[in-house]
Amino acid sequence: MKGQLQNKILDMRERLQDWWTDGGVVRSAVLLGLVVYLLVCIVLGFLWSSEPDMFPVRERAMQRAEAMGVEPVVGFTTTATLMEVTATLLNKQGGYLSNDVFPPGLWLDNIPNWEYGVLIQVRDFTRALRKDFSRSQSQSTEDKDLSVAEPQLHFDNNSWAVPSSEAEYERGLKALDNYLHRLADPKEPTAQFYARADNLRQWLFDVETRLGSLSQRLSASVGKRRLNTDLAGDSAASQSTPADYDQEVKTPWTQLDDVFYEARGTAWALSHILRAIEVDFRDVLDKKNALVSLRQIIRELEATQEPLWAPMILNGSGFGLFANHSLVMASYISRANAAILDLRELLSQG
Repeated sequence: MKGQLQNKILDMRERLQDWWTDGGVVRSAVLLGLVVYLLVCIVLGFLWSSEPDMFPVRERAMQRAEAMGVEPVVGFTTTATLMEVTATLLNKQGGYLSNDVFPPGLWLDNIPNWEYGVLIQVRDFTRALRKDFSRSQSQSTEDKDLSVAEPQLHFDNNSWAVPSSEAEYERGLKALDNYLHRLADPKEPTAQFYARADNLRQWLFDVETRLGSLSQRLSASVGKRRLNTDLAGDSAASQSTPADYDQEVKTPWTQLDDVFYEARGTAWALSHILRAIEVDFRDVLDKKNALVSLRQIIRELEATQEPLWAPMILNGSGFGLFANHSLVMASYISRANAAILDLRELLSQG
């Protein structure tokens, strides 16, 4: 049996060698086609690796309102911006790349991580829109369209087909569009957006935890010793499994660019959403004298979008000769995180 199998393999090898030797024209055509395909993939890879530019939030919302033939109401700018961010994620240059199974999308990892950072913020805000911003109190009924949009946007981000991630996210985007039309319709009282300080504080708390995690992962690019503070502040606290008192935290070098671009995507999405928050929560922020605090957060986040001139994410030591891009990003993220904490405190005051 084993000898027969070996003979079949040898026979197939000989046939392949004969075809390769005799089919000179076919061989040349195959090689030429492969070279052209690889060159096209390389060019497309460079083009698709560029991140989308920032867009003017207020102007895009006004354009959408004019196209709908309505006047912007409270929550219109924020919802329209969420939709614009989601649409950019799906329709940017190269489209949605995280679930690609063919080159060049298969080879790229920076933009898919950027997409993941954007997607996390879209998911978080859609959830906040469903459970907080669109509801007057805990006993109120959730919005019918937002109850569809949230699970659709939480679909697996790596599904290639049956169904694809893009198809599911498009359904979520359609549900958001339905909510926006109902929100802008004065004859439709079932769709609401409540611009209240407590709703905003709740969402900002989620943002704070997201940025805190990113800051830790970015700053761990050079490795550091960390004392275990998981149970600090509560003498009766406990945890499921014990952990070392002194731990070394270090992001693997293979994941440095992944975390960096995830942070870029997160900051890109957040800066747009916060600019929309500035429009819809203007009265609340003015009353709390918190408008300048919000603008400082936006400024820190927008600073993360400066062009990257190095051909790769450098990981020099903290005070070494070469740059450490992760530490620079961590600095901006940490300052934005601290400013969000201050903003939440301002919003909690009477």
